[in-house]
Amino acid sequence: MSNSNYSCTACGNITSKWAGRCEACGEWNSISEDTGLSQGPTKTSLGRSRGHFIPLNNLTSTEKPLQRIKCDLDELDRVLGGGLVPSSAILVGGDPGIGKSTLLLQAAAKFAINGLKTLYLSGEEASSQVKLRAKRLELEESPIHLGSDTNLRNILTTLEKEKPDLAIIDSIQTIWSDKVESAPGTVSQVRAAAHELTSFAKRSNTSIVLVGHVTKEGQIAGPRVVEHMVDTVLYFEGERGNQFRILRSVKNRFGPADEIGVFEMTGLGLQQVVNPSALFLSSRGAPSAGSCVFAGIEGTRPLLVEIQALVSPTPLSQPRRSVIGWDSNRLAMILAVLEARCEIQFSGLDVYLNVAGGLKISEPAADLAVAAALISARENIIIPESYVFFGEVSLSGAIRSVGKMENRLKEAEKLGFKQAEGPKNIQSVEDSNLEVFENLDLLSFVNKLVDDTKKQTLGT
Repeated sequence: MSNSNYSCTACGNITSKWAGRCEACGEWNSISEDTGLSQGPTKTSLGRSRGHFIPLNNLTSTEKPLQRIKCDLDELDRVLGGGLVPSSAILVGGDPGIGKSTLLLQAAAKFAINGLKTLYLSGEEASSQVKLRAKRLELEESPIHLGSDTNLRNILTTLEKEKPDLAIIDSIQTIWSDKVESAPGTVSQVRAAAHELTSFAKRSNTSIVLVGHVTKEGQIAGPRVVEHMVDTVLYFEGERGNQFRILRSVKNRFGPADEIGVFEMTGLGLQQVVNPSALFLSSRGAPSAGSCVFAGIEGTRPLLVEIQALVSPTPLSQPRRSVIGWDSNRLAMILAVLEARCEIQFSGLDVYLNVAGGLKISEPAADLAVAAALISARENIIIPESYVFFGEVSLSGAIRSVGKMENRLKEAEKLGFKQAEGPKNIQSVEDSNLEVFENLDLLSFVNKLVDDTKKQTLGT
């Protein structure tokens, strides 16, 4: 008698017995019996039914270089590492309605126009509905092959017969296999469908793109093992009320991870943004207290964004700490360092922090810009609009060096900034016409920032 395994439909945690609540993520009524993937033939059952010998190579053997295929959407090609790699499996996740299907339909049209045989198989919409969307996007003349089905066996049969260069499956949560006794969208079904489709991609020279929905925690619905199966994992981010969309690579076996592509949602679909820094700062407005510009790096591209802070008295016993676009734990650390090392108190004050434009940043180099915005809001001083900031703040209050400083300064200079505040070795950067200021620790930075802004205010 084989032992049954149970898995959580929310996080994919596997246990040996059923429980009402998942011990890993705390979700209730999310444990279901798991039908595992086939383990293959046992050692005693091989007999004459042995597999084929696998050709082996050594490290000195020469292989053909990967021939990447571009789709002429430069932002998508950038995130993929330079183009689509044949036989690759790609997982694209994002919130419902954020624009995943629109982006992939536009990309499919570009690939098809460039000569790739492209299949777009939808499990959420009928082919007629996909055609309506293509007509709205003015893509009805593109040579895309459309289909609508949710049965995994039918999809694999179609792929075997058509032998496309690229197949887009929208979405993996709607696909079901008759070999798995569970409802579509469960852990077992999602894992089985992803396993079969990625295996088909490797043996047939077909690139497979899987669309995945995102849970309320921000993870792609289904077990994390699906992310391990595929070659590339992309997240499509953005706020519903904001026209900007960020395509972010969190895993890429054929290119750099953490690369981003920036798009703008328009009436004709998604348009790529060639200069995202200028676009993010275009609606900044007049300088105000609590606002400064951070010179960051996303993947390989420099990106300038506005950091906004608001500090206000609170009638509550527990002050609020609200963050949008940054790590809340990192904000708590910066506040603690400002209080302990600079003797600037934030107790009894609500603190709100926002990254303008709907962008999410995780780079430690944003510490100095966040500290500058907080001091500006706390002391009600206006930072000159010609300044940019970057640098990592340690618990001791020291300002540590960050990578790619030359790229940050070049991007700031290109957009018309005149001064840069950074770590102690910022002046070692050559070929920069910006006036750069070294900062050894947070205390000296805060004192200089307050003195300089007050002098400029008195001078005007």
